[in-house]
Amino acid sequence: FNKGCIVNVRAIDLSVIVVNWNTRDLLAQCLQSVYDTAGDLACEVLVVDNGSTDGSVEMVESRFPQARLFRNAENVGFARANNQALEQIKGRYALLLNSDTIVFPGALFSLVTFADRYPQAGIVGCRLVNPDGSLQRSWARFPTCLTELLGWNPRTRRLIQRMPRVYEVDWLGGACILARSEAVEDVGLLDESFFMYSEEMDWCFRMKRSGWRVCYLDDIRIMHRGGGSANRASLTQLILLYNSKLQFFSKHHGSGSVRFLRTGLVVMNTFGLLRRGLAWHLGVHRSHDMTERLEVQWKLILWLLQKYRHGTIDDTISAAQSARTST
Repeated sequence: FNKGCIVNVRAIDLSVIVVNWNTRDLLAQCLQSVYDTAGDLACEVLVVDNGSTDGSVEMVESRFPQARLFRNAENVGFARANNQALEQIKGRYALLLNSDTIVFPGALFSLVTFADRYPQAGIVGCRLVNPDGSLQRSWARFPTCLTELLGWNPRTRRLIQRMPRVYEVDWLGGACILARSEAVEDVGLLDESFFMYSEEMDWCFRMKRSGWRVCYLDDIRIMHRGGGSANRASLTQLILLYNSKLQFFSKHHGSGSVRFLRTGLVVMNTFGLLRRGLAWHLGVHRSHDMTERLEVQWKLILWLLQKYRHGTIDDTISAAQSARTST
C-alpha cells in the first residue's frame, strides 16, 4: 500500500477551512473554539464568506484578524468555496469545518495525531454530537437506488483499530472532515458541479476508488448544531438535494440508474402525496403546515417529471425557483 508515502514538507500542521453564509454569531463561536483548542499545533484558519449580509465579514476582520479571509460577492456553494481555500492552504492537513460547529479541547490534536500515525487515511472524521450531547449519525455506506427509495441505508463501519475506536467507513458528512494534502493532490478538489449536498460523498467515493481510506474516530467529539435542527426543508432545498443525488448516480453509476431512481422517487412522492392528501381531505391533518407540505410535494413531483435535467447548477436553481412560483 503506497498511499501516504510522499514526503510532506509543509511547515503548518493544520489548515482549518470554514465556509460561511450569514451565520455571524455561530461563526464567531466556531472560530473562537478553534483558536482556543489548537494548542501546540501549527495551525492556520481560512474563512470563505459566501456573500453574507449579516456583518460576518466585519466580525471576522475585527475579532479574528489572524484568519485568512476570502470574500465572495455571492453564494458560490459549499464545494467551490472550500476549493478556493484548498488551493491556498499551507498545512499538511485541511480540516473542512462547518460554521455551526464547536471544537472540543483535544479534538484537533487527536485528529492530526491519528492521521500522522495512519498514512493510508485520506479522509478522517470524528463523532459529531448535538447540543444536548446525543449522537449525530455522520457516516454511511454509499447509497444504492434501493436504499435511496427505501429511506434506509445501514451505517456500516469496520473496526480497523481498537484503541482508540477507529473504523473504516464509506463516506462522512461534511460538517467536519480532515483531508490529507497528498490525498487531495492525488484525487483532486471537491466537484464544484455539486452546489449543495453530496459533494463530500463524491469526494470520499473518489478517495476510496484511488486507494485511500476513509476513517471515523469514535472517541473524538465535535459539536454540530445543524444536525439537531428539525426544520422542514424548503422546496428549493429539496430540489437541490434530489438533484445532487441524481447527479451522484449519473456520475458514478450511469444514466440507467438515474432513470430508475427518478422513476422510483416519482412513485414514492406520489404515494406520499396521496396519503397526505387523503388525510387532509378527511380533516385528520387539515392545517396550514400540511397544506404547505402538500404543495411542496406536488411541485417536487412536477420537477421530477418535467424539470430535471443533468445540467448546470444554474439550471437547477432556475427549476427550483420556477417550481416554487408556479401554480
